[in-house]
Amino acid sequence: MKSNVNLWYILGAFFLVVAGTYTVWNLLDHGGVEWVGTVALVFSFFMAMMVAWYLGRVNKSTGGVLPEDSLTADIDDGDPELGEFSPWSWWPLVLAFSAAVFMVGLAVGQFLLPVGVAIFAVAIVGWVYEYYRGYFAR
Repeated sequence: MKSNVNLWYILGAFFLVVAGTYTVWNLLDHGGVEWVGTVALVFSFFMAMMVAWYLGRVNKSTGGVLPEDSLTADIDDGDPELGEFSPWSWWPLVLAFSAAVFMVGLAVGQFLLPVGVAIFAVAIVGWVYEYYRGYFAR
Protein backbone atom coordinates (compact mmCIF):
# COMPACT_ATOMS: atom_id res chain seq x y z
CA MET A 1 0.00 0.00 0.00
CA LYS A 2 2.88 2.35 0.74
CA SER A 3 4.20 1.87 -2.78
CA ASN A 4 0.79 2.94 -4.17
CA VAL A 5 0.93 6.11 -2.08
CA ASN A 6 4.44 6.87 -3.33
CA LEU A 7 3.41 6.26 -6.94
CA TRP A 8 0.54 8.74 -6.65
CA TYR A 9 2.85 11.35 -5.09
CA ILE A 10 5.33 10.83 -7.95
CA LEU A 11 2.49 11.15 -10.46
CA GLY A 12 1.37 14.40 -8.78
CA ALA A 13 4.90 15.79 -8.95
CA PHE A 14 5.03 14.81 -12.63
CA PHE A 15 1.79 16.67 -13.35
CA LEU A 16 3.10 19.75 -11.54
CA VAL A 17 6.35 19.73 -13.54
CA VAL A 18 4.45 19.21 -16.80
CA ALA A 19 2.04 22.05 -15.91
CA GLY A 20 4.95 24.40 -15.29
CA THR A 21 6.72 23.33 -18.46
CA TYR A 22 3.52 23.66 -20.48
CA THR A 23 2.83 27.14 -19.14
CA VAL A 24 6.38 28.40 -19.71
CA TRP A 25 6.45 26.88 -23.20
CA ASN A 26 3.21 28.64 -24.14
CA LEU A 27 4.48 31.91 -22.71
CA LEU A 28 7.64 31.70 -24.80
CA ASP A 29 6.01 30.38 -27.96
CA HIS A 30 2.68 32.25 -28.08
CA GLY A 31 3.26 35.16 -25.70
CA GLY A 32 0.41 34.15 -23.38
CA VAL A 33 -0.93 31.40 -21.18
CA GLU A 34 -3.10 28.72 -22.76
CA TRP A 35 -5.54 28.37 -19.89
CA VAL A 36 -7.34 25.16 -20.76
CA GLY A 37 -4.25 22.96 -20.76
CA THR A 38 -2.67 24.70 -17.77
CA VAL A 39 -5.79 24.38 -15.64
CA ALA A 40 -6.29 20.75 -16.70
CA LEU A 41 -2.74 19.86 -15.72
CA VAL A 42 -2.98 21.72 -12.40
CA PHE A 43 -6.24 19.94 -11.59
CA SER A 44 -4.59 16.65 -12.53
CA PHE A 45 -1.92 17.49 -9.97
CA PHE A 46 -4.60 18.18 -7.35
CA MET A 47 -6.39 14.93 -8.20
CA ALA A 48 -3.21 12.88 -7.86
CA MET A 49 -2.42 14.55 -4.53
CA MET A 50 -5.96 13.89 -3.29
CA VAL A 51 -5.74 10.19 -4.20
CA ALA A 52 -2.28 9.93 -2.61
CA TRP A 53 -3.51 11.60 0.57
CA TYR A 54 -6.54 9.30 0.74
CA LEU A 55 -4.47 6.17 0.18
CA GLY A 56 -2.02 7.39 2.83
CA ARG A 57 -4.87 7.77 5.32
CA VAL A 58 -6.19 4.31 4.47
CA ASN A 59 -2.69 2.89 4.82
CA LYS A 60 -2.35 4.51 8.23
CA SER A 61 -5.74 3.33 9.49
CA THR A 62 -5.35 -0.29 8.33
CA GLY A 63 -1.94 -0.75 9.87
CA GLY A 64 0.01 -0.71 6.65
CA VAL A 65 -0.08 -4.21 5.20
CA LEU A 66 -3.19 -5.36 3.39
CA PRO A 67 -3.96 -9.06 3.01
CA GLU A 68 -3.35 -8.69 -0.73
CA ASP A 69 0.21 -7.51 -0.04
CA SER A 70 1.18 -10.21 2.45
CA LEU A 71 2.76 -13.40 1.13
CA THR A 72 1.51 -15.41 4.12
CA ALA A 73 -2.13 -14.29 3.91
CA ASP A 74 -4.98 -16.70 3.27
CA ILE A 75 -7.87 -16.09 0.91
CA ASP A 76 -10.19 -15.63 3.89
CA ASP A 77 -8.11 -12.74 5.25
CA GLY A 78 -9.48 -10.38 2.59
CA ASP A 79 -13.10 -9.39 2.05
CA PRO A 80 -15.13 -12.58 2.31
CA GLU A 81 -18.14 -11.52 0.24
CA LEU A 82 -17.74 -9.76 -3.08
CA GLY A 83 -21.27 -10.34 -4.33
CA GLU A 84 -23.08 -12.82 -6.48
CA PHE A 85 -22.83 -12.62 -10.22
CA SER A 86 -24.73 -14.58 -12.84
CA PRO A 87 -22.47 -15.69 -15.67
CA TRP A 88 -25.49 -16.89 -17.69
CA SER A 89 -27.45 -13.64 -17.45
CA TRP A 90 -28.36 -11.82 -20.66
CA TRP A 91 -29.71 -8.73 -18.87
CA PRO A 92 -26.38 -6.81 -18.82
CA LEU A 93 -26.29 -7.14 -22.60
CA VAL A 94 -29.84 -5.75 -22.87
CA LEU A 95 -28.86 -2.94 -20.49
CA ALA A 96 -25.87 -2.06 -22.66
CA PHE A 97 -28.11 -2.12 -25.73
CA SER A 98 -30.47 0.34 -24.04
CA ALA A 99 -27.54 2.68 -23.34
CA ALA A 100 -26.46 2.37 -26.97
CA VAL A 101 -29.97 3.18 -28.23
CA PHE A 102 -30.12 6.18 -25.89
CA MET A 103 -26.73 7.48 -27.10
CA VAL A 104 -27.72 7.01 -30.72
CA GLY A 105 -30.88 8.94 -29.87
CA LEU A 106 -28.76 11.80 -28.53
CA ALA A 107 -26.62 11.80 -31.66
CA VAL A 108 -29.17 11.11 -34.39
CA GLY A 109 -32.72 11.79 -33.37
CA GLN A 110 -34.66 12.64 -30.25
CA PHE A 111 -37.33 10.05 -31.02
CA LEU A 112 -34.98 7.24 -29.89
CA LEU A 113 -34.57 8.62 -26.35
CA PRO A 114 -37.87 7.23 -24.99
CA VAL A 115 -37.16 3.91 -26.71
CA GLY A 116 -33.79 3.71 -24.92
CA VAL A 117 -35.38 4.61 -21.59
CA ALA A 118 -38.11 1.96 -22.08
CA ILE A 119 -35.54 -0.72 -22.92
CA PHE A 120 -33.54 0.39 -19.88
CA ALA A 121 -36.56 0.02 -17.61
CA VAL A 122 -37.27 -3.49 -18.90
CA ALA A 123 -33.60 -4.48 -18.61
CA ILE A 124 -33.10 -3.19 -15.08
CA VAL A 125 -36.29 -4.83 -13.81
CA GLY A 126 -35.33 -8.08 -15.52
CA TRP A 127 -31.84 -8.02 -14.08
CA VAL A 128 -33.03 -7.27 -10.55
CA TYR A 129 -35.74 -9.93 -10.57
CA GLU A 130 -34.02 -12.67 -12.58
CA TYR A 131 -33.71 -14.89 -9.49
CA TYR A 132 -37.42 -14.65 -8.68
CA ARG A 133 -38.78 -16.59 -11.64
CA GLY A 134 -37.83 -19.30 -14.07
CA TYR A 135 -35.20 -21.98 -13.65
CA PHE A 136 -33.12 -20.07 -11.06
CA ALA A 137 -36.00 -18.96 -8.81
CA ARG A 138 -35.50 -19.17 -5.10
